[in-house]
Amino acid sequence: MTKPFLSRRGFLQGSALGAAALASPVYLRRAHAQAGGEVNIWTYNGFIPDDFKTQFETETGIKVNIRLVDDQGKQFNLLAAEQPKPTVDILTVAGHRYLQFIDSNLIAPIDTGRLTNWGNINPVFSESDWGTIRDQKWGAPILSGAEVLAYNTELVSAEEAMTWDTLFSDKYSQQTAYILQDMMSVLMLARGYDGNMIAYMNDEAEAARIMNEIRDYLIAQKPKVRKYYDGGAEVQQMFINQDIALAHAWNGPIATLITDGAPIAMTIPKEGSYGFVYTLNIAQNAPNADNAYLFLNALLASPEIGANLSRSSGFISTFKDADKHLTDLERKATSFPEEQLAGLQFFRAEANEMKYKLMDPAVEQIKAA
Repeated sequence: MTKPFLSRRGFLQGSALGAAALASPVYLRRAHAQAGGEVNIWTYNGFIPDDFKTQFETETGIKVNIRLVDDQGKQFNLLAAEQPKPTVDILTVAGHRYLQFIDSNLIAPIDTGRLTNWGNINPVFSESDWGTIRDQKWGAPILSGAEVLAYNTELVSAEEAMTWDTLFSDKYSQQTAYILQDMMSVLMLARGYDGNMIAYMNDEAEAARIMNEIRDYLIAQKPKVRKYYDGGAEVQQMFINQDIALAHAWNGPIATLITDGAPIAMTIPKEGSYGFVYTLNIAQNAPNADNAYLFLNALLASPEIGANLSRSSGFISTFKDADKHLTDLERKATSFPEEQLAGLQFFRAEANEMKYKLMDPAVEQIKAA
């Protein structure tokens, strides 16, 4: 009997990955860090490993209070209601939601000079354009998700899986599945366009031309696809039933299949892909800002901590060399080679109103064709 399926961006809770020893952030002990007090954090389940929390509290005397969140919108509304005196110090914001929080003055810019361990973050994540807004950084990237090409290793070669073209090849006709709306953004990127459509904000005619080009291509490819799907459980079941050999998917549901022992692997193809990043951010008017910076710096202290974040959450660690502290199975499920990560771009929201005004009807036209 298979394990319960997770949602599109599901976690790997309760998997067979197990827990490894957490590397001690030794700088805390030599920094006379018995600061005391508390730090209040809003975050998702698994984003602060229990052993790290315990060690941080022991070494600093700072009590870590965690409030679990399950929705970016709910978190935004709660924080907005609490301003100008929030109860939270650190919250978890997805990078493509930054503008909403920044424009509402709910998060403060990050002073990276206070984070001596900032350099432990892979620059693919820490220095990407989505993370710098108005010439300032706004959060510490800790975990990422990506749109991947998933494949049955008994049917598809690793070389074939390194290009999105294979998803539309005659060889695998009626053995593929993808999330239609997300696939449109990926295809734009693969053709050299801006899938976020920010580049076309002042040229809606060009944006419409590109959208129509992608729409027409997907209509032409429609006879080859087995299913347009929406949820992670669907793509998992199709792989388990061997209904498909290849799929465009989010990495979370695929990681679950891998850790369950299914003959499935995933890549970020050579044309690149899109993803999202979860960051830890300091609230505007945070009541314990000094402790918040101490906590963030401790969390960024070592690749072993990054590996533990992957284990506890199921997402991709943003830390340099975190994959070196994972088992082979864990690595398959939660990490990608550097050369693949270099092709990962990130969803941004600046042009969403225009983008989805064009994309939503295009999706319906593809389905109806």
